[in-house]
Amino acid sequence: MRGHLNQPPVRLGRRTTTKLKAAACGLALVVGVSMPSALANAVQVSGIGGAPAAMTAVQTANAAAAAKKVPAGGYSAQGLRTLNIQFQYQQTGYWCGPAATRIALSARISPPSQQQLANELPTTTNGTDWIGQVTRVLNNHLGTGWYETKEMPNDPPTQAQRDLLWRDVILDIDNNYPIVANIVAPANNHPPGYPNYTIWHYFTVIGYDTSDSTVLIADPAGFGPATYWLTFNQLATLIPPKGYSA
Repeated sequence: MRGHLNQPPVRLGRRTTTKLKAAACGLALVVGVSMPSALANAVQVSGIGGAPAAMTAVQTANAAAAAKKVPAGGYSAQGLRTLNIQFQYQQTGYWCGPAATRIALSARISPPSQQQLANELPTTTNGTDWIGQVTRVLNNHLGTGWYETKEMPNDPPTQAQRDLLWRDVILDIDNNYPIVANIVAPANNHPPGYPNYTIWHYFTVIGYDTSDSTVLIADPAGFGPATYWLTFNQLATLIPPKGYSA
């Protein structure tokens, strides 16, 4: 295997929440969400007096990443690489898994429809249950064993999990394999444009920039831009307790 952490599969969220409404594509309204991992760490490390400045620094970095210009199509320069993909927004409220899978496949083949992928995963009106289903479908269509399921059950992730994620981003993008990530985004740790409640979602990582440790996202949700940059730190805090295919 190209890199693996021996972690048991974790299917349930570790944040203490009360689900108000189950929505499609793993989207859910929740209350009682915890502080996102990066900000919680800042409070723990800096103490009460240092917390506001540390929190502002994280938010500033996230905003700067979101404001970065996205290169058109596939692009390669020193320390920066993005993949050429065929983008589609998800065609139902619960097809983020099929849509993100289709985006990943489009970097290498003419991809099947979202309907076909929804059938194969399979995806229900409750969404796509587990990232391992995405891994299986990606490998089946590409005729490869490249993709592996990487669990990130720790919230916040361990340094070893963060290091593996960054290595996977570089290795996969350099070899023209987008990464599909299953995320849980509470209202206080959102990608650009997300509504003010917790989002359970799948999106696709299609690029990286080592100069500022950012990753390029192709997001089928339609909350904000189709593609945008995130800090790697934010990506690492969004995936737990779920996982990714890389």
